[in-house]
Amino acid sequence: MSRAALAVRIGDFFFRYRNQAFPIVVVALFALAAPPTEILGSEALERVTDLLALGLALLGLSLRGAVIGFAYIKRGGRLKRVYAKDLVTEGLFGVCRNPLYLGNLLICLAIFLMHGNVWVLTIGMGFFLAVYQCIVLAEEAYLTGEFGDAYRRYCAEAPRWLPRLTRLKEATAGMTFKARRAIDKDYATIALTLAVLAAIEAYEVLAAPALLAQANYVAVLVAVMILCGISTILIKLSKRRAAYARAKQVS
Repeated sequence: MSRAALAVRIGDFFFRYRNQAFPIVVVALFALAAPPTEILGSEALERVTDLLALGLALLGLSLRGAVIGFAYIKRGGRLKRVYAKDLVTEGLFGVCRNPLYLGNLLICLAIFLMHGNVWVLTIGMGFFLAVYQCIVLAEEAYLTGEFGDAYRRYCAEAPRWLPRLTRLKEATAGMTFKARRAIDKDYATIALTLAVLAAIEAYEVLAAPALLAQANYVAVLVAVMILCGISTILIKLSKRRAAYARAKQVS
């Protein structure tokens, strides 16, 4: 089996089982090493790193929101296999062929950077970079077979990973950003990302010597985690009620 064929096989596997595999990998990495309370012996550097991590997370979430708000594509394929009914090239997909995955990688980098252990960061990002590259290769193999020359032309115009921002105006011309759709489709990712970052920060603070001085800060972090959980449940219940009401009207 060639290296390209092996990469596609790996991509197909993780495309199908990523919802199960990815959390296991992250939990396993976090179990290997606890988040340090200092970086290179400096609490100030650790704070700067945390702020950078938060900024990267917000950038990743914003990118995902922009992608979904302009041109949504159904994620997860069909029967958990790579599938596309149409070739989507507008919106952020006109700037970069994999903007959702790019957003995911920024979020992964933010989480590992917030953790702060150099080995967790190195192994974690190495794993996710390799896996997402394999997933992309699997998708490209499918899309080439499904859409042929149309997909090849699209590949020539839009980079695989690095956004070509000069195409942004053209790619979004005549389109309307739908903020409600972005939140409706991505609320779980938003809540989970913020909750994980808050949990890591809370652990670091609790492990620090000056715990009593940080009690109010820990309370805020716990409140963020609780709010993320409650909001996710409420939105999910609201969507289920709306779906049930629509089904009842049809029947």
